[in-house]
Amino acid sequence: MKVKVLFFAGLREQLGTSGEEIELPADVTTVAALRSFLFGKGSSWKEALSEKKLIRTAVNQDMVEAGARIKPSDEIAFLPAVTGG
Repeated sequence: MKVKVLFFAGLREQLGTSGEEIELPADVTTVAALRSFLFGKGSSWKEALSEKKLIRTAVNQDMVEAGARIKPSDEIAFLPAVTGG
């Protein structure tokens, strides 16, 4: 399954990319599984997508929870949580 993954703000800077199209293994069917898959790409990915970091996710521009299912051709965006004051 091929999806488009986008990274915003600090994640984009940390990973050195604003996004990419990725061919996913058959067992990667949720946002959480995608995050785990990307986590396995190396040290900068582990740091950027650490489970300790609060990261929001959108699928096709709709905010979703980690258990949300993904389908071929979906656009998944990872956004760092923003605090204001």
